[in-house]
Amino acid sequence: QVQLVESGGGLVQPGGSLRLSCAASGSIFSINVMGWYRQAPGKERELVAHITSGGTTNYGDSVKGRFTISRDNAKNTVYLQMNTLKPEDTAVYSCNANLITRAFITSDYWGQGTQVTVSS
Repeated sequence: QVQLVESGGGLVQPGGSLRLSCAASGSIFSINVMGWYRQAPGKERELVAHITSGGTTNYGDSVKGRFTISRDNAKNTVYLQMNTLKPEDTAVYSCNANLITRAFITSDYWGQGTQVTVSS
């Protein structure tokens, strides 16, 4: 009854930019934390960035200074602005939300993932 729908992935050249969006919908009472994780082939999933409802952010070391996470609480949407992209940023990016449903159950939800490929 809760869906996370991502958009904005694609192919970009090194040094380029992309903006990912993730909209949560369904039986949502409130959203605590929204974030982005990524997984490259043969590697473990890692945190890219997350943001609390109050706007506190946390970034993975490899993206600090290049990526910016933001959210629109009214739209239950989180964004990831990715600048100065590198080939090593290539991965499937997945949106995550820790939220409270209208049944007052707290749980984590995931989007389907969107591919980001950085290549010349």
